Amino acid sequence: MAQTPTAASSYPPEDEREIKNTIVLFDVDQTLTIPRGKATPPILALLSALRKKVPIGYIGGSNLPKQQDQLGDAAGTDVRNLFDYCFAENGLVAFHGPTSLGDASFIQSIGDAQYKLLVNWVLRYIADLDIPVKRGTFVEFRRGMINVSPIGRNASQEERVAFEQYDKVARVRQTMVDRMRAEFAHLGLTFSIGGQISFDVFPAGWDKTYVLRYLPEERWATVHFFGDKYVEGGNDYEMIVHPRVTPHRVDSPEHTMRDVIATFFPEGYVEEKA
Repeated sequence: MAQTPTAASSYPPEDEREIKNTIVLFDVDQTLTIPRGKATPPILALLSALRKKVPIGYIGGSNLPKQQDQLGDAAGTDVRNLFDYCFAENGLVAFHGPTSLGDASFIQSIGDAQYKLLVNWVLRYIADLDIPVKRGTFVEFRRGMINVSPIGRNASQEERVAFEQYDKVARVRQTMVDRMRAEFAHLGLTFSIGGQISFDVFPAGWDKTYVLRYLPEERWATVHFFGDKYVEGGNDYEMIVHPRVTPHRVDSPEHTMRDVIATFFPEGYVEEKA
């Protein structure tokens, strides 16, 4: 059985790890986990081994409790003890270990009046949308953004998979994003399609590159980033093409594991056993 890292795991101080002036960051869904799934013991074991060589972090669109569900170990260890840096809500809620680095508010950015107009428009649009299935929670408010789902975030895993396949042909999300981009051009918003069933809406510049303000170049000369939504319009695109970032375009947790091993374990990787 794979060894599961715990809060008691021993890691060298960041400045004393083998790979200097470097940090490795990961997207969550379809990079470390299947969409909305949990990280497997082999993934957690590999991340623990990697962390002994180089500081690591993740950047996810969901809030911290959801990331705890996905990335926490079987012992229930706080996810902030399993990574050196935790960037929730695309980095708008940021932690270095357990220490908060700051957060940002979507509503404070655009104002309550504009926020209400935005949400009302979304709900009217979805009400008139003719798609095979609708469930519930069409708009999820997060501190730094809103997440919009035409099918609703209460959909089952089977319904999520079916909608993702339907959306590849019907382009429901892309059409809605195009309409919103035109309707709310005056707000300076960014629309980012991610996962299987939804897209994020946030102020321009609040994409995943937001985390780089916490990683000054004089300290972190090299920033590796693994992400699956790497085409333009995907929620990893801005990180993948950023000049400071060394990109790794992956399509599954298994692909991530292969790329991590090939990049950071040239001597070979043997999974530790409990």
